[in-house]
Amino acid sequence: MEKIKFIDLFCGIGGFRIAMDEACKENGLIPECVFSSDIDPFCQDSYEANFGHRPSGDITKIDERNIPEHDILFAGFPCQPFSIIGQRQGFNDIRGTLFFDIARIIKQNKPKAFILENVKQLVGHDKGNTLKVILGTLKDLGYNVHYAVLNALDYGLPQKRERVIIVGHREPIYFSFPSPVRPFKPLSLILERNVDQKHYASSYIVKKRKEKHDSAYKLSIWHENKSGNICSYPYSCALRAGASYNYLLVNGERRLTPREMFRLQGFPDTYKIVVNDSQARRQAGNAVPVNLVKAVILKILPYVATTLDMTSVLREYEISYFDE
Repeated sequence: MEKIKFIDLFCGIGGFRIAMDEACKENGLIPECVFSSDIDPFCQDSYEANFGHRPSGDITKIDERNIPEHDILFAGFPCQPFSIIGQRQGFNDIRGTLFFDIARIIKQNKPKAFILENVKQLVGHDKGNTLKVILGTLKDLGYNVHYAVLNALDYGLPQKRERVIIVGHREPIYFSFPSPVRPFKPLSLILERNVDQKHYASSYIVKKRKEKHDSAYKLSIWHENKSGNICSYPYSCALRAGASYNYLLVNGERRLTPREMFRLQGFPDTYKIVVNDSQARRQAGNAVPVNLVKAVILKILPYVATTLDMTSVLREYEISYFDE
């Protein structure tokens, strides 16, 4: 069985790693994470509890020459500089410059491919100039680069979570982003039946919400935006690390449990939640949707692994190409 080596930068709680493990298992490949990094000690705790090793810390202090050779690089680099919730400072925010740490590692190690993830606002930030710099930097490193805004709702998860995905590969290949997968998993399979009373909103909050809104769905997640407007859907709006405590309420009555939030991001129930509720909410809000990135990984794996059959991939490309 062929071994595929990868590194997991800004790894958080391991969404990319779970996706990679599942994608490789489906294709008879052995995934090997040779390096991971995240500066958050609570994320390091979760990663270590689930994967058996503790990620390295501050990536800016790690010499790229000390990172082992790898086939694929994954990085969900910090999104706050480009987020609609943040101040949109982009490269003026020190976190925005962390992209260049990814670039120096790619330049040194020259992996066969990479997959980067960020918020969709990156596309339009600074009238498109920020993304232009990022794509130009990656192309100058000798890579063919593609990007698309994908929604977790289109890949089996009941969460409207749009993310820009940037894929790069050294060899000139026929790459296309994965087609949507429908339907998404119903909330009935995500929500827990027995929920601790601590997750319920106060009677005042519930009364206030239900005076404003009447849902058309028997089972829904209610969302209150920054303006105080309320809407509900048979899926969740995007989980957010820094959202107000009552930002999302199941049927307008209770908050999501940690396990429900992790399920909305595609994490299996075997994933150990070892932090308190507050940290779990933060970790889930910052995580990458497992199903979404797994779909992308499945598209790039045949070009990275030497033992996979390319026929089905090429046939799918030919069909989509001629349809266009």
